[in-house]
Order: sequence, then structure tokens, then C-alpha cells
Amino acid sequence: MIEPAFLDELARFDPSVQRRVDAVRQGEQRSTEVGEGLTFSDHRRYTPGDDTRLVDWRVYARTEELYVKQYEAERNLTVHILLDASASMDFGGDRTERATPHKFEFAAKLGLGFAALAAAEGNDFRVSLLGETFDRLDRGRATQGEVLRLIERCNEIEPSGETDFRTACADYAATIDSKSLVLVASDFLADPAEIEAGLGALQRTDLTLAHVLAPDERDPPARGDTIFRDPERDTRLRTYFGGSVETRYRDRLDDHRDAVEAVADRLGARHVPVDTGADFFDAFGEVWVE
Repeated sequence: MIEPAFLDELARFDPSVQRRVDAVRQGEQRSTEVGEGLTFSDHRRYTPGDDTRLVDWRVYARTEELYVKQYEAERNLTVHILLDASASMDFGGDRTERATPHKFEFAAKLGLGFAALAAAEGNDFRVSLLGETFDRLDRGRATQGEVLRLIERCNEIEPSGETDFRTACADYAATIDSKSLVLVASDFLADPAEIEAGLGALQRTDLTLAHVLAPDERDPPARGDTIFRDPERDTRLRTYFGGSVETRYRDRLDDHRDAVEAVADRLGARHVPVDTGADFFDAFGEVWVE
């Protein structure tokens, strides 16, 4: 279960971390216009260097704190969060137990952290699930209130089926029409060729792959005669897990991870391995900061 309190800890991260998006840094995305003819969107805290003409003095009179008004024209960068919702992401234990890492929950927290920092910096965000195609979850309101609503929404999601990277990513890429940072959080348990075909449609964005794996996937607790189940195809395989079989399993998992990393390299994307058994904020820092 994702608890909203984790958002408070994001204050340790700089929301204006510099990223290249079409050779323009995120910290340089604010509009120089002062709102005439623009649509008011939200407030954010004043930071040194902000245009003082945007300070909302009525809010200051009530709170004695400086806030600046944000307008739609300021939101030139969009942060896109794509969460793999396939059955293989439903792994890691009981989601109601906080101490138990769960792949989809961990991935969703990474994405929601990106959304929260995007809103804090005055940028748009979109959150979608990847499956046979994509399913957009947000309502087009890039605010902290929307992040809280999305936490509740993600807590209701039950991962199922398979992710068609080729179709889902291509369909989603067709909706992108602005400077964009894209986070894909997934275990990428699919054919690397299909993954590359899908992610290739996102190649012109600032693309980051959060490659999420659980400790029990890297080091299965099973030993001896064991039945393994494929949650996406609902098939079972009985084998003796140990010795050479265990070695081949680890080698194939490492090879697959390397293949996904190679896909990222060819596409000019960042590939960040994420261990759901690690401290969440350590993992988030690895994904967020270049």
C-alpha cells in the first residue's frame, strides 16, 4: 500500500534538477510572460530569481509567505510516467504490509515521485499504465492534489495480462506534442526486440528506464523440486532448482538485463537498475538524478 507520507520526504530532492530536453534545461522552462491573456493554473512557493510581478500578494497577506502564480504558458516541459501494469509486476508479497516490497507499488512510487517534483517545479505531468496499449490515469491537472488522487488510484490497480511494448509505446508516443521527459518503470520481462521497437517511438524524448526487479527474482528462495508459475501466461513448469539449473537461471536473468541496457544505449536512454529491496529514497535518487 502506497502511503501519501512518502511525498513529504521528496523535499530532499531538488525539483529543478537539470535535464536536457531538446537541448533546453528544465530549469530554463519558465515563461517570461506575466500572465496577461494566460490561464491561471496553480501556486508554488517563491524562489530567488522568480519574477516578482508573479507574486500573489493576497496570499502573502493571509499567510505571510511568498507564492507566485503559475500559468499554463509556463508549463513547457511535460513529465510522462509510464507504469508497466502486467501480471509479472504483481510480485513481492502482500501489498498491505509496508515492510514487504512489491514491484508495481515500488514502480508506482517512483513515478508518483516524478509527478510530485514536476508539479513542484511548475511542469505538467501525465501518468499512464502500459498493457496491450496505454491507459491514462491523470485528469490533466498537474497539481499536488492530483498526485494524492493518483496514489489512491494506484493502490486500487491489480496488475494483469501482458505488456505489448511495441503497440503501447507507439500509441503513447503519438500523444506527445511538447518537450518531454519520459520515465518507463517496468521489469521489462519481454522480448528485447519488442521492447526496442516500442521504446524507439519515444527516442526523441529525454527517456529514462527504471528497470525494477525484486530480491526474490534475483535470488529465488526455492531449492530442490519446485513448481514455477508464469503469471502472464498462467503456465507452470516443474523442475529441480539447484546446481546447474540455478546457475543457468542467474545467467539468463543477467543476460536479459544486459540486453535491456543495450537497448537503452542504442536509443540514447538512461537505464537504471532498481532493487525493490533497497531503500526507496536511495533508489529514487538514482532514477531522478543524472
